[in-house]
Amino acid sequence: MKSNLTLENQLCFKIYSAEKKMMKLYRSYLDELGITYPQYLVLLVLWEQDAISVKELGEKLTLDSGTLTPMLKRMETNQLITRNRSKKDERVVVITLTPKGKAINKEAECIPNNFLEKVSLNPNDLKVLSDLLTKVVER
Repeated sequence: MKSNLTLENQLCFKIYSAEKKMMKLYRSYLDELGITYPQYLVLLVLWEQDAISVKELGEKLTLDSGTLTPMLKRMETNQLITRNRSKKDERVVVITLTPKGKAINKEAECIPNNFLEKVSLNPNDLKVLSDLLTKVVER
């Protein structure tokens, strides 16, 4: 009988290996845009909903403010976003896209399809994988 403690039986290692390969592939696209993967995630959220608080952004991305704040400062320095205090509540910092941040959207539109072509998953397999990963994250 095979032991449960073999590398090939570790789901965590398969997810880890897949994540490493995904990041390498994404990096090839994102380097051309001059952004990192975490910055891409921030932009994805802002392209859906511009003007979001740092707290809401952190909740969506499951990142704490200690991680998020330095990244947002770099993004502001690179003129992708602005950070402003809310007029309703000075304690709240609101993130909005700049024209440059909005413009990157057009350049990034091809990334999901390019990624799917590289990993050669059919739409059904992609849906199954996505659903399973969502279940893992939610539990």
